[in-house]
Formats: sequence, structure tokens, C-alpha cells
Amino acid sequence: MDFKVELDRRQSRGTEWHRDRATSQPAHRATRAGAAGATCSVARRGAGAVQAQEYAAAKWALGLRMPKGATDAKIERAFNDGRILRTHVLRPTWHFVAAADIHWMLELTAARVHRALAYAHRYYELDVTIRSRAAALFEQALSGGQHLTRAELGACLARAGVAATGTRLALLTIDAELEGVMCSGSKRGTQQTYAHLVKRAPRVRRLVRDEALAELTKRYFRSHGPATLRDFVWWSGLTTADAKRGLDMTGARNEAIDGYTYWTCGQGGMGAARNGLVHLLPVYDEYLVAYRDHHAVPRATASRGTLSRAVVAAGYVAGTWNAVRTAGGLVVEVTPQRPFTGRERHALKEAGRRYGRFLKASVSISASSVVAR
Repeated sequence: MDFKVELDRRQSRGTEWHRDRATSQPAHRATRAGAAGATCSVARRGAGAVQAQEYAAAKWALGLRMPKGATDAKIERAFNDGRILRTHVLRPTWHFVAAADIHWMLELTAARVHRALAYAHRYYELDVTIRSRAAALFEQALSGGQHLTRAELGACLARAGVAATGTRLALLTIDAELEGVMCSGSKRGTQQTYAHLVKRAPRVRRLVRDEALAELTKRYFRSHGPATLRDFVWWSGLTTADAKRGLDMTGARNEAIDGYTYWTCGQGGMGAARNGLVHLLPVYDEYLVAYRDHHAVPRATASRGTLSRAVVAAGYVAGTWNAVRTAGGLVVEVTPQRPFTGRERHALKEAGRRYGRFLKASVSISASSVVAR
């Protein structure tokens, strides 16, 4: 199954530029429709990796961009089957990645993630000897095909005389992931587990470094573009030199607007496209977090200033939302940043129904939380 994703398949990908008639200045209306690739069986046309530190939210991020009929249960099954893996492949952050991609991506990015963790390793006194010993113990514990929780892996270390709990244990598991020892296993109830990487995801594709660099660059700018070089450096964790080299190998197109150079690959267009669609984005959605420069799409923030679930209308962040469980099902409460049009209110209700179909639950929009204009 090809889980290539789009927030709106009727729009061209990328950031759409509309002329603001009042000021004659370009208004940046982002419609980064392919901002994440659902990393299942066929991922070669996806984004490569999808931020996933909030597991349930990341499943909805995939579901938003999958064809009609996508459900939470289907994505959960793909994860438990090992078609989707959850690991620290970009930056020191959880990401979903296709099993077919994990080996070449780790070989490309692991050294940079290790570098990002260097201070934490020093702070928690995790030198290379301790990290290597822990990885060997993890590999031994998982070699029989077992899927073990982090606590169970910690117990394996304790029996061998390695003290590791809390953040120290988390860092050791991340290190073992980066070394290609282990990855996510099947869930055990509500608990996440780890599995032996090679047994869970046998290598099916081998890329030399330049091939891997070109592939990751192409995927990012095809699914997230138009985007800047700085955006790609942020998302991938690669050096600026590597990012430039990747662009040189992809034949990406660029356009300079307001002092920023935007790149895109493939058929992603830079022309304008308008529609009345509304999307209920999960927290940490790629639409908002996969870019270093946020002038085109401001981040959705809650009252405490933290990243929140965003309501996106025609490409703009128009508010935030939260789902409250009631006796009659889920009620989506929206906090608008501006009044919604009548068309947008209708589209918002459809977005709620889509969320309900994904969860196979009754979902309604709280009428009192949306103001018409």
C-alpha cells in the first residue's frame, strides 16, 4: 500500500504566495500539503521521517495524509507489524520511519545525532566504553527475537552491573538505536518495546553516502517544499555543507522571495491555490515543526506559549484545538485566533468528522468555541 500523504491533494505542494491587495506586499500563505510521509510499505515518495515523540498524535499526523479509510487501528497494526518503526533517526527526537529506509538513513544521520548528544553523554558520564557495553548487552537480550520494554532493558544492565535509570537509561537506548542495534518493537498493551533491528527490519536497500544524501534531500524538498536550505539543515540535522551538496545532486528548483530562497523538488508548484479546507493538526505536526523559518506559517501556541494542536484554514494557522472526552464521545473545543467564515465553520465540522472516522469514534465540534463572521 502506498501511504504517500497530502494535507490537500487538490492543491499543489508548497508555500503559496498571494498578493495582499491592501499593502501590495506578498502574504505568505503556506499549504505545505505533503509535510510528512506516512512511512509504511511504500515510502520512496514520502518525506522519509515523521516527528513522533507523541505517539498517538504522530499516528493522526500520518492518518491526515493517507487516503480515505485510514484509521488509527490500521496505523497501529502497521507499527506492530514492523512496517513503521519509531526511533531517533533525525536529531535526538523520536521519528517514524519506514522499515525499508532505516538502515541507509541511520548510516547518513547517526553521527550527527551522536554529536548533538555529546554534552548529555558527558553530563551523565556515559563514555564510549559504557555506551558500547550497554549496546552489547541490549543486543544479547534482544537477539532471540524478544521485544522488551525500556524498564526490562534497564534490568538487563543492572544484572550486568551497569547503573542506568531515567535519563541515563534513555540515552543508552538512543545510542543503541543509532548504532543499529535495536529499534521499536510491537506494543505490549500501552507500553512501547524495543526489538533487534536486523531481525525486525532486515536490510533491503544499500546506498552509498552520496546516494543517501541525495535521497533524503529529494524527499524533504518534494514533501515539505518550497523550503529554505536552513529549514532542511534544521529538519535533517545535517551540516550546511552536506545540505548544499544534497541540493546540488537533486536538481531542485528555487525561487527568491522577500530575501529568502525557497527550493522544491518534483512536481511541487509555487503557484497560488485557494480553498476552504480546514485541518485539525496534532501537536508536533511536521507542518509546523519541520521548518526553521516560521515567517510563512506562524506556530500555533497555547496560553502558556507551548506548541499546541493547530487549526489550519486554507494554509494559515487559525487557532488551536483540544479534544475532550464526554459520555457522548469526543468534543473538539476550538480556540480561534480570528473569527471563522461560514464556509470555514462548515469545513471545521467536516474536519471533526474525519477525525472521528480515523478514531472510529463520535466526534463533534463545540459550537460555542467557534465565532462566525
